[in-house]
Amino acid sequence: MRYLLVGLGSIGKRHLSNIKTLDPGGYITIWHTHTKKSEAALPDPRTDRFVYSLEEAIDPKPDVAFIATPASAHIPIAIKLAREGIDLFIEKPLSSHLSGIDELLEIQKAQQILIMVGYCLRFHPPLQLLKQCVSEGKIGRLLAIRAEVGQYLPDWRPGTDYRTSVSARRELGGGAVLELSHELDYVLWLAGEITVVTAQADRVSDLEIDVEDTVDIILKFASGAQGSIHLDMVQRPSTRCCKVVGTEGIVIWDGTTDSVQFFSNETGEWSILHPGQKVDRNLMYLSELEHFFACIRERKEPLVTGTDAERVLSLALAALQSSREQRSIYL
Repeated sequence: MRYLLVGLGSIGKRHLSNIKTLDPGGYITIWHTHTKKSEAALPDPRTDRFVYSLEEAIDPKPDVAFIATPASAHIPIAIKLAREGIDLFIEKPLSSHLSGIDELLEIQKAQQILIMVGYCLRFHPPLQLLKQCVSEGKIGRLLAIRAEVGQYLPDWRPGTDYRTSVSARRELGGGAVLELSHELDYVLWLAGEITVVTAQADRVSDLEIDVEDTVDIILKFASGAQGSIHLDMVQRPSTRCCKVVGTEGIVIWDGTTDSVQFFSNETGEWSILHPGQKVDRNLMYLSELEHFFACIRERKEPLVTGTDAERVLSLALAALQSSREQRSIYL
């Protein structure tokens, strides 16, 4: 296949490496959207072409494009490429605002292209076990869900000044709510439609950023269940976990060890569904791309659609609005 990669930051480089793993003979074009040719770094030897304009980017007639720019630039670029009939993989979050998304989805329908968004945790085996426990009724009727993630922002990208990163800058779509929106996505995936959002979001640390670094979100689901999500960019050591409470038991994922445990109300005992062990995190990124490439071949809808990602973004923006206006937001 012919690939177009827009953006070559850390996640862009990961996708580049994984594309080469899955399709060694694929033709790869890199589009520098904000770099002049005279200022560009040396070309990556794994790529076939570096370009600096839309016209150059679409000239090789790419089959699929990966958009890995800052979130604030996703939609304008996606619209241009969608009009050319190119299947799209857009990194999460879908955008930093809702403007233009409806237009993109209308173009998708007219051009009959595929759009997948990079919420890769849906391809992480331990989290898939949680989904299985909920979907198959192992915990009974879902009553409550609690998710948490925290990691000190300067530790995210070693060797990089965190103050210049996308995560630290509001105009690029940074902040804990959007940057850590994996939790919002998988909570929606596990527990379903949300009807009410109440949140507190603020910069509470001494980090030199202009975005929120700590967020607490309270949720009411259409099913009647309740939930909470904690997001922060200040914790050391890092943490990630999710607990799902049902009428028949509890299932817990510890994202630092990747263990999954189940408590049965019937037996009163805990059992281990997935042992705590190191999991190669790149495997979920590979699985994500394998799934997307299969969807392209078979022309079937991917696991994480543009509509799914729009729903996550709407939740994220509702949380920020709730905090800003100090009131609950009804979705």
